[in-house]
Amino acid sequence: MSAGDQAAAAIVTHLALAADGAVIGATLAYIAIRSIVKYVAASSALHRIRDAPSVHVSDLRSILAESDAGDDANADGGGDDVIAGGGGGERLVVVRGTVESKSAVNGSWKSLWTDVLVSHDSGDRAVVIQRSQKYVYNEWRGLFGWYPDLRAVLGRIWREQGSTTTRTVPFVLVDSRQQALSDYVVVDLDGSTHPLPLTTVYREMKPIQASPYTFLQALFGHDYPVGLVDEEKVLPLGKDVTVVGVCSSKDGAPSIKSCKDLPYFLCDLTKEQMLIELSVRSKVLLWSGIVVGTVSIGVLGYSIVRNWNKWKQWREQRRAQQERHDMANNNEEPELDEIEDDEMGDIPDGQLCVICLMRRRRAAFVPCGHLVCCPRCAYSVERDLVPKCPVCRQEISNSVRIYDS
Repeated sequence: MSAGDQAAAAIVTHLALAADGAVIGATLAYIAIRSIVKYVAASSALHRIRDAPSVHVSDLRSILAESDAGDDANADGGGDDVIAGGGGGERLVVVRGTVESKSAVNGSWKSLWTDVLVSHDSGDRAVVIQRSQKYVYNEWRGLFGWYPDLRAVLGRIWREQGSTTTRTVPFVLVDSRQQALSDYVVVDLDGSTHPLPLTTVYREMKPIQASPYTFLQALFGHDYPVGLVDEEKVLPLGKDVTVVGVCSSKDGAPSIKSCKDLPYFLCDLTKEQMLIELSVRSKVLLWSGIVVGTVSIGVLGYSIVRNWNKWKQWREQRRAQQERHDMANNNEEPELDEIEDDEMGDIPDGQLCVICLMRRRRAAFVPCGHLVCCPRCAYSVERDLVPKCPVCRQEISNSVRIYDS
């Protein structure tokens, strides 16, 4: 580990242990709260997906018809509530289907021009094409890498990683069991931030030519790009995917859109696999929240007790110091006046008080032991709210009069 890493680790450790672990306790408490919040969201998504019907594309029209009937029954004061995710015949469903272009099912003259995207590199036909370029940075610290280590660690968070472009066209899901494309559901990607089940069809590493500026970056340990990863992912035609979303009737055809409260929209998993994954995730989040929360309570409790005891000890010290000051005002003030005349006169510069520069150094501070002040100035330093040695800035308890033998 370099000197910079050791210094950064020492700083992080000092901050983490500040206030007898209060920072660690607060951090653990925040993690526990976040885990519990995520557990509630995962548990809610688990129940909603479990209760959602798993249907084929050909069954969506009947499902929407039942939803409309349920709306009418609810409006009349009876019937079960079949609406999830909104009103107007909308219902949360899990649909398994095959990706197909929208122009292949509209049955008009537009089908002569297939509305699909073609990958420039692989030639695959798809409805979604995502092109990304990411820089690869070096890991060498350089000759003087000990200096910018901490800056490099923080710089990785904000530095530019590359660019990503995504192209999409309207597409539908059809039932793979049927040869005819009469039954389909339109996939609405508007407003969706969920990841797409894309397939990587192209990936290439392109080296970046070095420059004189690159040499300076390497010399001083700064990260510099050495390559560019060019990658292309597509959602091809004919791929079987599962859609979890709110289905409704739009322009006479079923349409499905994403639900922001659910972690899935388009994915390769089946409904059973989703339920298993959500169940495991909710259990892990619950137990991690309980364990981390318990540890945080213990750490915060220990920190509170330690700081409370320190505060009481400090208060007792201040009270005792105030009592000593009161006694000094009554008893020692005449003694200071008596010795003042003896300590003034022709005194070498190296023996003068560092505060008044008039009297001889005669008072040593406890516990640091520095002999730098005269008794009167030492007495003034002791009367401060937080008395500290004027040389080392260490907190002092009192001073001792030094006599020549």
